[in-house]
Amino acid sequence: MLDKNGIAKRIAREVKDGYYVNLGIGIPTLVANFVRSDISVEFQSENGVLGMGPFPYEGEEDPDIINAGKQTITTLPGASFFDSATSFGMIRGQHVDLTILGAMEVSENGDIANWKIPGKMVKGMGGAMDLVASAENIIVAMMHTNKAGKSKLLKRCTLPLTGVGCVKKIVSNLAVLEITDEGFKLLERAPGISVEAIKEATEGKLIVPDEVPEMEI
Repeated sequence: MLDKNGIAKRIAREVKDGYYVNLGIGIPTLVANFVRSDISVEFQSENGVLGMGPFPYEGEEDPDIINAGKQTITTLPGASFFDSATSFGMIRGQHVDLTILGAMEVSENGDIANWKIPGKMVKGMGGAMDLVASAENIIVAMMHTNKAGKSKLLKRCTLPLTGVGCVKKIVSNLAVLEITDEGFKLLERAPGISVEAIKEATEGKLIVPDEVPEMEI
């Protein structure tokens, strides 16, 4: 089973040379720490930063340099800062190659719910709806089940939707899955996790190939 850093490390393998990438709040922000050093990637944040680097070491934080989740970040040489209108122009203009988001629920047809739990205080919509409406490649980083052990990969989302039919791939603490017309297709198993355990943790339709390799981290 993967922890949050393990999920981020696996997703970092999906980041290709030359990509412009937007990282959502939560687990996705960790992805910048694991991108290969031999490729060039530009991380964009909707609050107006292009060229984010890894998180700063303790004691080296600059409170004036933050991401959309108000976490302190570092910037790489050549990074730029701009207003939110310019930032969302990049997003809506489809200039971002890969968007990595967290989620509370994902349905078997690729719907995502990640902004509101009725009756609970959450940070709000932020740029999520713009991102899912504009991005062509969305990977979700999430835990496979909630704290009560119930599946978060569902036939249909029960929470208010952020986007419809937009998710391409999911990396959870248990597995890597692809959204297909038939449902969740199991691509890889987390270390030490059986196919049966993934089946039990997935409410939506799960397509299991004859061979499901253990993911490399």
